[in-house]
Amino acid sequence: MTWFVGLDLLDVGGLRHDMAIGLDDRGGVVTKPFDTQRGTDLARDGQRALVTPGLIDLQVNGGAGRLLGDCTDVAAIHAMAAAHWATGTAAILPTLISDSPSTTQRVIALVAQAQKTDPSLLGLHLEGPHLAVAGAHDPAMLRPLTDADLDLYAKARARLGRVMITLAPEIVPPDQIAALTRAGIIVALGHTACDHDQACAAYAAGAVMATHLYNAMSGLGHRAPGLVGATLDQGRPYGLIADGVHVHPAALRIALAASPDAAVLVSDAMALTGSAQDRFTLARQPVYRRNGRLERADGTLAGADLTLVAAIENLARWTGRTVSDLAPMAYAAPLGILGDGPHPTPSRFVVWHKGQATARIDGGGLLPLARV
Repeated sequence: MTWFVGLDLLDVGGLRHDMAIGLDDRGGVVTKPFDTQRGTDLARDGQRALVTPGLIDLQVNGGAGRLLGDCTDVAAIHAMAAAHWATGTAAILPTLISDSPSTTQRVIALVAQAQKTDPSLLGLHLEGPHLAVAGAHDPAMLRPLTDADLDLYAKARARLGRVMITLAPEIVPPDQIAALTRAGIIVALGHTACDHDQACAAYAAGAVMATHLYNAMSGLGHRAPGLVGATLDQGRPYGLIADGVHVHPAALRIALAASPDAAVLVSDAMALTGSAQDRFTLARQPVYRRNGRLERADGTLAGADLTLVAAIENLARWTGRTVSDLAPMAYAAPLGILGDGPHPTPSRFVVWHKGQATARIDGGGLLPLARV
């Protein structure tokens, strides 16, 4: 048993002070109050470290230089997951941006194969193609939901364990949302110009959350509350891209004030996480990494240059709240969307000192944390 001491442990059970974490070589985890355990002391300058579970991201479009839709073998999927774990994100829901039925089928099969040897791959998020507002997606790929799609997604859910679909409720009506829900699929609303009533009908039919709140959706107007208003008014979960680019810090604070327990931090990470590259191609157009942004030549945002660790640190700076308050948005909240249950990678942890992530723990080893 390898022990880590000099720490306060924050997990789904809450914050516990002066704890010890023991890890064995089979992935087993023991947590108990510090007594006489001898091991790696994580304290700095007389202050115990904060240790949280490895973070969980429900919206990961790519990494290690690749978009999910461009991956052609299992090694590429594993490389993408490893690139995110290097930044502190221990488990991901790989996300396919709107694409053709043939690419969707290929990616389903590829992720299912990769899952067999990597528990950090939690299933699949299909962001589209049943959308109304393209955003950075290829408009040519957007289309209604057919019975063949329903059959494909139901079979994918049985194969992958978890499937999330982001869709627009003006494209996919309540009866189809209900059918997806009956098949065990997690339905999220996004890339939509729907009005408040359409959003409420979609939630009543079984939709669970809003994908990247504020972005590519009908905004909050005092006479037209849109999807943002319906989501916050009903206390529905919502994804937040806390990079200060997709959403102004003031708008983030407004969402958290209106519905503080519903936020789910997501990265919306693209191909460049874990890569030194400064450009990639999306929907046949180049996307550039510039000043913390991922944007097309015309300035249109195309995903985020963000990690979940950075999202937590940003929110702490913009809200005055502590990492202990905010970190559950990046592990407990995603687990709630996925169906609760134990952490999928229980022997992975993130180490924090004075509000900054500093290292990772993985199966008994203390590892560096990448900042990309």
